[in-house]
Amino acid sequence: MGRVFDGIDETLAAWIGKQPVWFVATAPLAADGRVNVSPRGHDSLSVLGPHRLAWVDYTGSGVATIAHLRENGRICLMFCSFDARPRIVRVHGTGRVALPGEPDYDDVVARHPAHPSTRAVVVVDVTRVSDSCGYGVPVMDFVGERDLLRLGAEKRGPDGLAAYRKEHNAHSIDGLPGLPPD
Repeated sequence: MGRVFDGIDETLAAWIGKQPVWFVATAPLAADGRVNVSPRGHDSLSVLGPHRLAWVDYTGSGVATIAHLRENGRICLMFCSFDARPRIVRVHGTGRVALPGEPDYDDVVARHPAHPSTRAVVVVDVTRVSDSCGYGVPVMDFVGERDLLRLGAEKRGPDGLAAYRKEHNAHSIDGLPGLPPD
């Protein structure tokens, strides 16, 4: 049985910051909707306080996380240790999307290296933090970040990224509204 925390303290924030990959889960309200789980990485996550975190969201193949948050706000993040000490931490909360020009977007983007595929910032108001053993998680070595998002974004350029988002990020796989048109 794991522990439930009062929030994200400095020690937990430091541990979260060391995890090279983490996962985001959202779902639509519809019973036949699709649960979406996405891996995240790169230097994109900020713990903003004991009950708030955010990450820089990059242009990707889909927009389910954003669409689900716009519909209902429910979100869970999972961090797992792949090093010698096993641990899983889940952060539940309510998320929202901040777009370019909004204060939360500008604040969080400024905390991380510039990335050409940045499309939004996801802000999570944390309602529950818990951990569990992680005994079933394998031990693995981190080799490095993939640079494919950056290379693809640089190849497309700003206009190509805008066209891609318009075509692929306007609606989720559930048909929910994703990103508004530029």
